[in-house]
Amino acid sequence: METNEFDRASLQILEALQVDARLSTQALAEKVGLSATPVWRRVKELEDRGVIRGQVVLVDREKIGLSICVLANVSLVRHSEGAVEQFERLVGTRREIIECHAITGEADYVIKVVAADMKAYDLFLQQHIFKLPGVSSVRSNVVLREVKYETALPVG
Repeated sequence: METNEFDRASLQILEALQVDARLSTQALAEKVGLSATPVWRRVKELEDRGVIRGQVVLVDREKIGLSICVLANVSLVRHSEGAVEQFERLVGTRREIIECHAITGEADYVIKVVAADMKAYDLFLQQHIFKLPGVSSVRSNVVLREVKYETALPVG
């Protein structure tokens, strides 16, 4: 689905909802210059097409005790049968892993992990990642500070 499939109003709706998903249909309609019924229909269509996948609340991780964020490059043993499936299954079950991307380059995956502290991160590695027989190496990069953290996509 490409951006040229969307008219100006749909793009404005997506932009506004990424800033504040709690906007009422009426408030959203005022922002995009349409009446409430057409805006409601457009939002429903965007949801039905899977463009809008859900609505979330962004939580400040440090304020809930998740002091560290780690970007870990994970390499798998190429000849290990089921290594990919086993790793991806683990990723799906571990709440500490908040992002996972299959990548090109030296590693096979980069995962974003949040934890209370380095001891908790080490325990996570020992109890979960290193126990997978298909994992050959993990290179951890601790985030010192987040220079930019955005969730909104550039739709316009």
